[in-house]
Amino acid sequence: MLPTEKEHPKTPCYVMEEEKLRYNLSLIKDVAQRSGAEIILAFKAFALWKSFPIFREYIKSSTASSIFEARMGYEYMGSSTYTFAPAYKEDEFDEILKYSDHIVFNSLSQFQKFYPLVQSYGGTHSCGIRINPEYSTVGTDLYNPCAPGSRLGVLSSQLPQELPEGIDGFHFHSHCESNSYDLEETLKHVEEKFGKYLPELKWLNMGGGHLMTHAEYDVEHLITLLQRFKEKYPNLTLILEPGSAFAWQTGYLKTQVLDIVENSGIKTLIIDGSFTAHMPDCLEMPYQPRVRGAEIGAFPEKGYVYRIGGNSCLSGDFIGDWTFPQEVKIGDIVLFEDMIHYTTVKTTMFNGIPHPSIAIKHTDGTFEIYRSYGYEDYLNRMC
Repeated sequence: MLPTEKEHPKTPCYVMEEEKLRYNLSLIKDVAQRSGAEIILAFKAFALWKSFPIFREYIKSSTASSIFEARMGYEYMGSSTYTFAPAYKEDEFDEILKYSDHIVFNSLSQFQKFYPLVQSYGGTHSCGIRINPEYSTVGTDLYNPCAPGSRLGVLSSQLPQELPEGIDGFHFHSHCESNSYDLEETLKHVEEKFGKYLPELKWLNMGGGHLMTHAEYDVEHLITLLQRFKEKYPNLTLILEPGSAFAWQTGYLKTQVLDIVENSGIKTLIIDGSFTAHMPDCLEMPYQPRVRGAEIGAFPEKGYVYRIGGNSCLSGDFIGDWTFPQEVKIGDIVLFEDMIHYTTVKTTMFNGIPHPSIAIKHTDGTFEIYRSYGYEDYLNRMC
């Protein structure tokens, strides 16, 4: 029996909402069908494999960045993956080949080292090179793979006049929660620097960061852009591999207020979750997540202002201020919105703080607990 609405998962818990997920998947499937491009799931942003049966109703493939992701895609998405890693290890490469049908190399030296193994494996894999168009609209260097000195991708000046035999495609990634007009500008730089090679290739992977499920994203412009690029290069299969777009605004992190402390006029809600352990991307980016029923920022004229702090010993385990319309009390529930993409794949068990459970809220309003974590999970991470 699935728990009912009254049996809502205990805190802390990540809750993915199936109805919102299916909306995103339907939109992405429509874009793929109308544009002619292949849109695949990037595990680096979303890897809740128990939900993959839902994904398989809408998409066929996935992209991996490690041996574990490649195996997960093969076993749980039910198809070989598009695999890219900054560097491959010799003792893992046979397994990478087992789980992948496309292999992308980050450098010519890596391609030259491993391509003979690809050939000896049977020659059924398609190989590509990651390129760096030296252009990106991403403002945060931590998330900008095209920043000066980046270790990711081959520069146009580093490629020979003729590509080595065995390179079927190019892969670039220069976006982060970006729009279709960013992609349009990026493609101009790709053509400017790598255009002479494009007629020779079989595919072009445009990477991730295409936030097509955002309410303000111009989906029609994206479809037209991809169609026109395909008309220009009919030899190319166009591939997009967003992660965030699939799980964008599809769920929340449910927490509970354990205590309220005050210092220098600042009231802080201490929750049974943690930014550093359970929402690390909030500190990395940084960005302040929406809290259901509250307004981001300090507006004492509108209500009650609180800072929210995590239950770890890290002094910086807090983010900004929120204004609540009513006074918050110990025991109240705090829901952090949009906590499924990236958040769930970056969590830790820092300080031994209990890890949030993971659940899905089905379209009928019932909850299914995908996974709960206990003491043994913490111990097994240590040794």
